[in-house]
Amino acid sequence: MSLEDSIRKYALENALKFKGKCNPGALVGKLLGEDPSRKAKMGEIMPKINEIVGEINQLSVEDQKAELLKIDPNYFEEQKEQKDKRKESRHELPELKNAVEGKVITRISPEPSKYNHFGHAISFLLNYMYSLKYKGKCVLRFEDTNPEKSTEEFVDAMKEDVLEYLDIKPSKTVFVSDHMNQYYDMAEQLINKDQAYTCSCKSEGISKGRRAMEDCACRSKDNAQTKADWEEMKKGTPEEGSITLRLKIDMQHKNAVMRDPVIFRLAYAKHYKQGIKYKVWPMYDFENAIEEGLLNITHVLRSNEFDSRIELQDHIRDLFQLPNPEVKQYARFKIENAVTQGREIRQLIESGNYNGWDDIRLVTLRALKRRGIPKEAYYELAKIIGMSKANSNLDFDVIAAESRKILDNQAERFFFIQDPKAITINNAPNQTVELDLHPDNKKGGRKFNTNTEFYLAPEDFNKIENGNLIRLMDCLNFKKQDNQLEFVSTNLEDYKKDGNAIIHWLPKEKLIETEILMPDNTTIHGLSENALTKLKVNAVCQFERFGFCRLDSIENNKYKFWFTHK
Repeated sequence: MSLEDSIRKYALENALKFKGKCNPGALVGKLLGEDPSRKAKMGEIMPKINEIVGEINQLSVEDQKAELLKIDPNYFEEQKEQKDKRKESRHELPELKNAVEGKVITRISPEPSKYNHFGHAISFLLNYMYSLKYKGKCVLRFEDTNPEKSTEEFVDAMKEDVLEYLDIKPSKTVFVSDHMNQYYDMAEQLINKDQAYTCSCKSEGISKGRRAMEDCACRSKDNAQTKADWEEMKKGTPEEGSITLRLKIDMQHKNAVMRDPVIFRLAYAKHYKQGIKYKVWPMYDFENAIEEGLLNITHVLRSNEFDSRIELQDHIRDLFQLPNPEVKQYARFKIENAVTQGREIRQLIESGNYNGWDDIRLVTLRALKRRGIPKEAYYELAKIIGMSKANSNLDFDVIAAESRKILDNQAERFFFIQDPKAITINNAPNQTVELDLHPDNKKGGRKFNTNTEFYLAPEDFNKIENGNLIRLMDCLNFKKQDNQLEFVSTNLEDYKKDGNAIIHWLPKEKLIETEILMPDNTTIHGLSENALTKLKVNAVCQFERFGFCRLDSIENNKYKFWFTHK
C-alpha cells in the first residue's frame, strides 16, 4: 500500500470512529508503525496528511464508509470479528503470573462458622476455575481453628450449598484442626529460637502498644519463662484470654500487622471435631500462612481486604523455609439491599423476622438455590466481575441478568394467573388448543380444551373496551359489544389486521391451585394450567408475562413456588 493510500485508509477509519471528523495527529503513530523510517520525513508527510484529512472531513459518514470499503472491502467484517473476540476475551479469566499447566494448586478456604453467600461463591469459584484453566488442583481447606464458632452444621452446609450446588470437585479436603500437633511443634521451634514470647497483656494493652510502636515489657522475658508459660497454656491452666503467644518481629515496623502479632491464643470451648483435646489455637495469619506452605499452594486468589497481611504471612513462611504462593487480589464488592453479615442474619432469624438461612430476601447460596438460580450463572459472573480491581456495588439484578440468559433456553413455559377474573365469550367454539412447552426446544405438550368460559388476569380484563379486537394467545379473537364479549374468529390473520391486544388466559377447567413466594416474603395466589403437573419439584419454569419460578413443593394438590426473577 502506498503512503497516500495508508494515509487515506487511516484517516477514514479515524473519521468513522469520531462521527465523521478525523484528527490528523492520530494518523502519525499508525504511519510510523508501518514504516519507522518515515519519522525522518515527517516534515514532508504532515502537509499531505492535512490535505487528505481535509478532503475526508468534507464527506458525509455514508460516503466515508463507501470510500473505506473501496480500499478495504472486508474492513467492517474484520472489525466485527475483532470486537467479538475482545468481548469473548473479557469473559475469560486473565492469565496468572508464573502459572504452569498441570502445576497450579489453588485452595478454597472457608471457616465453617456461617452459611456462605453469593460473595463467597465468587471467591470459591475463581480459585476452582483457575485450577481447571491450568489443569491443576484445588484443595478444599476448612479453617476450623476457632472452637467457639466452627460447627459440623456449617461443614455440612458447605458441602451442600457449595460443592453440590455449584458443582465444585476439590482434589482433596483438609481440616486444619487435624494439624494442631504440627502447629504446636512449629510454635516450639519459634520459642526455642527466641523468635516468639508469651504475653500476659490484655488485648487493649497489646493494641495500644502496637499503635504507639513501643516494645511490650513481656518481649524481654526470660526464654525459660516463655517455655514454661507455653506448657501451662497447652495444659489449659491459665485463665482463658490471660496469655497469648506473640511473634517477635519489629514494633517499629511501618506495617502495623508486623508489630509482634499474636499467633496463638487460649480458647476452652469444646471443638466440634477435636473435642477438648486442645486449649491453644492458632490465629488466622499463622494458620493461613502455614497451610499455604504445607499444601504447596501455588496461587491464592482473594479480595484485597487482606492486602496488608501478605507481608506477615510471607514472613511466617520464611521462618520455616516454606514456599510463598503468588497472590492475586481482586476488589471487594457489596450486594446492595441485602444482609450478608452472618451476625446480622442470625439476629434476624432469632428474632423471627427472617424464616431461616434460606429466607428469600437473603443472598446466601441456600436462599439463591431455593430461588432457582442455576449454577452456570455463578461461573459467568465469576469471569465478569471476579477479577475487577475497582470496588463496586452490585444488586440482585446483576445475578438475575446472567441467570435469565441460561433459564430462558431451558425453562418450560406455562400460564399462571393471579387473582383470576372469569369471563364468558358468547358463541366461542369448543376446541382443543395445543401450545409449546418452549418456543424453540419443546414443541407442543400443553393441551387445553376450551369452550365459552375463560379466566383472565385483572390487568388484561381491564384492557377490554367496546369495539376492540382482543386475541387470547394462540386461541381465538373476540370483541366487546354492548357489554357482551362476542367470538369473532380463531384466525391470527384477522387479529393482525385489526387487533388491539394479545392476552394470556386459562380455560375454566382442570386448573392447578398455585401460590408463589415473592422476593419481599409475601405470597400471591392464583391458578395455573393443568400441564403444570409435568413439572417436578426443584424445576424452574417460566410463567409467561410473569417471571421465572422454582417449584418448591406440592402439598394437597397445591403447587408452591419461589419467585426466581423476571
